[in-house]
Amino acid sequence: MWAMYSIFHRFILALCVALFLAACQLSDLPPAPEPPEPAAAEVAQVESPAEEEEIDYGNFTEDQLYQAIISELGARRGQMDSAGENYFDLALETRDINVIRRAVQFASVRGDTNALLQLGMLWAEIAPDEAQPHLMLSFQFLENGNYDQALSHMARVIDLGGNMDFSALAARTGRLDPRSRGVLIENLRQLTREFGDQESIRLALVQLLAQNRQFEDALIELQLLIQLAELQPNMVLLQAQILQSMGDSEQALRVFRDGVRQFGDDKTLRLSYARMLIQQEDFALAQEQFQAIVDAEPQDWETMYSIALLDLELQNYDSAARIFTRLVGVDQRADESQYYLGYIYEQQEDHSRAIEHFRQVRMGTDNFLAAQQQATRISIAMGELDDAHQWLMNLSRGQPRLEVMFTTVESSLLLNAGRIDAAKTLLDRALNKFPNDVELLFARVLYYDSQSDRDGSERDLRQIILMQPEDSRALNHLGYMLADQTTRYDEALDLAERAIALSPDDPAIIDTLGWAQYKMGYYEEAVDNLRRAYAVFPDHEVASHLGEVLWVMGREEEAVEIWEGALLERPDSELIRAVIERFQPYD
Repeated sequence: MWAMYSIFHRFILALCVALFLAACQLSDLPPAPEPPEPAAAEVAQVESPAEEEEIDYGNFTEDQLYQAIISELGARRGQMDSAGENYFDLALETRDINVIRRAVQFASVRGDTNALLQLGMLWAEIAPDEAQPHLMLSFQFLENGNYDQALSHMARVIDLGGNMDFSALAARTGRLDPRSRGVLIENLRQLTREFGDQESIRLALVQLLAQNRQFEDALIELQLLIQLAELQPNMVLLQAQILQSMGDSEQALRVFRDGVRQFGDDKTLRLSYARMLIQQEDFALAQEQFQAIVDAEPQDWETMYSIALLDLELQNYDSAARIFTRLVGVDQRADESQYYLGYIYEQQEDHSRAIEHFRQVRMGTDNFLAAQQQATRISIAMGELDDAHQWLMNLSRGQPRLEVMFTTVESSLLLNAGRIDAAKTLLDRALNKFPNDVELLFARVLYYDSQSDRDGSERDLRQIILMQPEDSRALNHLGYMLADQTTRYDEALDLAERAIALSPDDPAIIDTLGWAQYKMGYYEEAVDNLRRAYAVFPDHEVASHLGEVLWVMGREEEAVEIWEGALLERPDSELIRAVIERFQPYD
């Protein structure tokens, strides 16, 4: 019996050794997914390690070999967490380089950053002349925000003969405080002295200096880099960006222009140049840059879309329409293109085609609601009320919330178009279907306001407040109406104070509170609140209120200054002209 057990035991042990050797040599990995190698892809390319030396596996215990084979079999079954944990423990126990590498693979697949850090440190300790563990560690420390450690390991990669792209460091330090970034800058300066032929170190130094707003120093370092290395598009881009940050737009454009001439095939550089031209409102020249990109890549739909938008800005409607139509045809930016086609045809007074394109914007897209609003507005203006209403009802069939929203939109458009009776009929019918719906009630309040029906407005507002006591919008609306159109100032102030408690930073409510305080004779409190509202929301109505309070307080010059400033922004404001006439009547 014992002899049979020993033979069987030796057979199992031999099988474990054979499978484990296959795994450790990394020549035929199990179907565990390969790690994405983020360090190699994102940080650098490192030379392949030298050919493995033969390893004496006799140092492994029977239990370690058994754990290895169980882990490999588990990985084949998809049990990656268990396999990874076992290999991590094996790596720490055996300190074998191949086991460590295998454990790193599992940790990478699992995204176990803590394990990767520990394994990387162990690997670097055991194989001090290999660059790969330092590459891995630099990536992990970058991810953790430990930039000093990352920089140290990045330098070690270079020292060991590997290649490292230090731009990975600059890509992550944008939000560092200036002092912490300053430490990294000094470390990079030291590395430029140690590794003077490493372009990416100097480039990272320039980027960090620019992030620290040390623009002059950044330009000096960039010029040194350009003298030492061949000019590249990314250097041109960085120089232009620094100049733009310094406020020297003219020189930045010149750098971009020269760079595009030299590197005409570089899409990123040309796109950046075009975007800066747009910022400078040189739309025609920007369009030329976009067109050059499309000429090189005829199916670059995003750039083609940008050209169409510039055509719109330049009012080249026919050209824009052709491009938007093509984009619709290939289903690229189709909904945005339909929306702008609607806009173009409206500008050209082809209202039927405008409606057609607005209605083609699909539900669920960003412009859907705006497009339906535009189509409905045009239909109402054309007198096609029934068609407009039926279209919206068909779209919202089976969706009560959408039907309510469309009803509020339609009623507002009807009121703006002077279709008062149609708006009232629409809202009454909708409220019969959706009794006491808050949005519909509020839409009817706007109808009553348009008819100066204060009783109707108050009735619906109080119904909203009864159902939703914390509706600051209804509290504010009623409070302002009472303060402005009645002498029920106590009620108005109470409503405004309830509203401000719910929405303390809403400038409309702050204005209502100040106006109610003014009507109650609390001038100092009123002027403070009205100033606060006007600072956040410099609207002509708030300006009329603030000026009036200042005038009544005897501060006429301040009042006139406020009113005149508001008129500069809104020359057609009847509110401002009315309040000026009231306090400074013309002779």
